[in-house]
Amino acid sequence: MELDLSLDASGVDIDGSHDGSLLSNATWAPVLLQWIEHVRSNPDLSCPSVVRLAPEVSLGLRFTDDAGIAALNSQWRQTLGPTDVLSFAALDDTPDWLEGAAVELGDITVSLDTAHRQAADHDHSLRYELHWLISHGLLHLLGWDHPDERRLSGMLALQERLLDSTGNVLPKGQRPVEIE
Repeated sequence: MELDLSLDASGVDIDGSHDGSLLSNATWAPVLLQWIEHVRSNPDLSCPSVVRLAPEVSLGLRFTDDAGIAALNSQWRQTLGPTDVLSFAALDDTPDWLEGAAVELGDITVSLDTAHRQAADHDHSLRYELHWLISHGLLHLLGWDHPDERRLSGMLALQERLLDSTGNVLPKGQRPVEIE
């Protein structure tokens, strides 16, 4: 499978203490591709059939600031203030007859301001926080949701497995979700 990633980091800057590659296509395309392959190749995981069979998927990844994500949050979720990550899934409108064609997953938008704060609050790196947020957004694009505690636990556990699969894990005891 191929991934067409459209990354937009215009208008945002990562402070000098962090690696600028965190905002690059070269960083995110292989990670996202591996995560999508992990989900679509596992028959035990929920994944739309159009994604399982697609030779190519595309998605947008946008980095913004708190003001930018607050505007999107207000417009699309009627919620005031910033949030960490928003997902805009396109699969809801994808007809089943498109199986085998390139599939548009949708867009993930991440607030770097909020990601910085959350990384500091949880005492882990911005790199880890971005992986956590983007994996969460990707799962939403693939149809995962968390309307209750059971589904949230399952989604968070899968996020941990995705991060483990790309070698971006925190030591046990520092993980947002402990999996035994």
